[in-house]
Amino acid sequence: MTRYRPPDIPGSKFITATGAKRLKEELDFLWRVQRPQVTQAVTEAAAQGDRSENAEYIYGKRQLREIDRRVRFLRKRLDGMTVVDRPPSDRKRVFFGAWVKLEDEDGTEIEYRIVGPDEFDAAQRLISMDSPLGRALLRKQLDDEVAVQLPAGPKRYVIVEISYREFDRAQPQLGTE
Repeated sequence: MTRYRPPDIPGSKFITATGAKRLKEELDFLWRVQRPQVTQAVTEAAAQGDRSENAEYIYGKRQLREIDRRVRFLRKRLDGMTVVDRPPSDRKRVFFGAWVKLEDEDGTEIEYRIVGPDEFDAAQRLISMDSPLGRALLRKQLDDEVAVQLPAGPKRYVIVEISYREFDRAQPQLGTE
């Protein structure tokens, strides 16, 4: 058995304005706050002498590698992202950024927002457009039925509402300025 692992398929290059802001804030924090603190700690640990048995030095170097890896990832990822800050022209279909209310076979309703792969969060009901449910919902419209294969088995949903409220709050209304 070899150690080769095929590279991950990169996620979609779309992100909401809120998601882009969050990633930029993380990058700024890592580069301007956390990295200098860890660098200082490594410098102080190195001054104590033998580095081969100095746990603080070894741990600090590991932290620096992890921070640098995340900084490289964020810079590369943000460089190729497309920030979507406007709703689509066809608001009757599910596209990136839409809030979609679904009803399952039992009559239970649940609402999700379609976002980019860098900002999904199940606790906030944000699902990635690359997820099985996200892919199944894209381009669908009101009252369409969606079938999704979940780990527990197939599940069917009906789309009962589509809205783009996050975009509506961010956009100034015409005639109100």
